[in-house]
Amino acid sequence: MTSETAQVSSVNQRTNQTEKSDSYNQPVKLAYIKLILCATGIGIAGGLVATSYYFVLEQCLHFVWHWLPEFLEPYFPSWIPSWNYVWIATTIGGFFVGLSLYFLGLPGEMALVIEKVHDPGRMEPRQTPGMIVTSLISITAGGSAGPEAPLVQINGSLGSWLGVKLKLAISHIRILTFCGMSAALGAFFGAPIGGALFALEIPHRRSLEYYEAIVPAIVASIFSFSVFRFGTGLNVGGIYRFNLFDTLPTLSWLNLIEGGLLGVAGGLAAIVFIYIFRFTKSWIKSIEHRHILLATLGGLSIGLIAVFFPQTLFFSEEQIETVIEQGPTLGVTMLLGIALAKMFAISFTLHGGFRGGFIFPLFFIGANLGLAISIALPEIHPTIAMLCLMAAVNVAVTKTPVSSTVILSVLSDTSILPIIAIASFASFLLTTNISLLKTQRSRSQEGIPVMA
Repeated sequence: MTSETAQVSSVNQRTNQTEKSDSYNQPVKLAYIKLILCATGIGIAGGLVATSYYFVLEQCLHFVWHWLPEFLEPYFPSWIPSWNYVWIATTIGGFFVGLSLYFLGLPGEMALVIEKVHDPGRMEPRQTPGMIVTSLISITAGGSAGPEAPLVQINGSLGSWLGVKLKLAISHIRILTFCGMSAALGAFFGAPIGGALFALEIPHRRSLEYYEAIVPAIVASIFSFSVFRFGTGLNVGGIYRFNLFDTLPTLSWLNLIEGGLLGVAGGLAAIVFIYIFRFTKSWIKSIEHRHILLATLGGLSIGLIAVFFPQTLFFSEEQIETVIEQGPTLGVTMLLGIALAKMFAISFTLHGGFRGGFIFPLFFIGANLGLAISIALPEIHPTIAMLCLMAAVNVAVTKTPVSSTVILSVLSDTSILPIIAIASFASFLLTTNISLLKTQRSRSQEGIPVMA
């Protein structure tokens, strides 16, 4: 063999080795059936995570708001009214939220989750421990934020972790991330299809764009929902007893007009909330990096609001049922006051560093406003008014008209989906250029920095 031939042979060997190495390092794309199997596994794991989180949270809430007050009652000074426990507990809770943020770091909130889904297409599991601890303290302390955002980050990170471990292409990692997010929301909302659609809608300002993730996300959501309902023993189906009101009359075209007008009213109410939220942020700007002080003051503010409006405490899943049962006796003025107070409670909660989601708090605002409208205008059935306002307020903030309609139809166990849809889209179109979540954007803008 000549030296020239040997050199050519050596070059060819190196080239073949490089090609093999490049081929080995290329990201993997799963066959569709394997993708569905991964979605199934993520759904089962997500259901177990949601179940565990649920039981831990229930124990924390029982300890702080039932066992501890009873234990301390004999030692509580007689000259201090018992209602002071509320603001003391929320303030101490805020202090511990601040400690958690200080020592465990700042876990992402919903805006950051949306940003990560777009670019780089996955979530960071290292933020999960901080999110678990901080969110449990936040919700236990009575903050107006729910478990959906923590569960979305926890289970979304699980999907991302699995995709990275399997060395998948970023497009498939993103799909598994959506599967984790859908598993969280399917379990939490009790509406597997609505939860999956919500996870796919919320990254965008104008509906759903990651179409390839729809089926895997729904599969994950269904399995998570099933595991969660079996593990917790919670009912399958609607959770709100709107049948306490008069039976819904036969629907007519006038109800469709009502849906549109109620959607506009909900959109306008949401605009008020967005400006209150922005004002609160600017108001606390000078101390926004002093996490312990900020969270403590946030807890104090939440507690003081709750002293005057007890209905504003917590994330409002159960409080919506209270509105249905007792709201008609409160009157229009009180219902409007509760809705406005809840707007401030959400703002102080989230800007105070508390971690959690605001979906049910937004539903709660809408429920109070809807019932107030129904009392003021008896021609509008309270079920229609409440559900339309619940949808409209949430849609104006989250830009999720399809999933919000589906979720509320399931939660209410009613047959007025067309009217809820009209209210949702009326609010969506009215507020399409007004946004609270600045990271929401079109899929085509991936990789483009988002201006605040």
